[in-house]
Amino acid sequence: MMTFLAEAGAQNPLIPEIPELIVGLLCFFIVFGILGKKLLPNIQKTLDERQDAIEGGLERAAEAQAEATQTLEQYKAQLAEARHEAARLRQEATEQGATIIEEMRAEGQRQREEIVAAGHAQIETDRKATAAALRQDVGKLATELAGKLVGESLEDHARQSRTVDRFLDDLEDSASKAEATR
Repeated sequence: MMTFLAEAGAQNPLIPEIPELIVGLLCFFIVFGILGKKLLPNIQKTLDERQDAIEGGLERAAEAQAEATQTLEQYKAQLAEARHEAARLRQEATEQGATIIEEMRAEGQRQREEIVAAGHAQIETDRKATAAALRQDVGKLATELAGKLVGESLEDHARQSRTVDRFLDDLEDSASKAEATR
């Protein structure tokens, strides 16, 4: 064997011989053809599926983002509406409170006026009753005193009433004149 190598002479190891080159190229194309027919479509199919999955995921994410944005806007609108409603209810309650206070004040004023009027009426009734009782008592005392002064009995009731009434009317006139001068 060695002799064969020595006979061949100096060969360049980088340049293959023609038959080896043909067999190598033929094997390369056979392997490349088998890979291209069997393996490459499966790889392409897997890549396409992965690309569809990624694009679909992005689309779903975009749709979910749009839906989330829409839901957020709805929540914001509902919150604004709820705040507006709360402000309206607060204003309405304030107005009702003011109305109730005003009604209570008016009712209190009316009751006060009724109580004052009833008090005045009671005072007037008591004054008239007291004046009548006082007239009677003053009339008796005046009649007795006048009877003692005159020395006669002034038991005549009509005369007694006229004398007492005249005396009391004079007293009332002098009292009203005294008030008018003040």
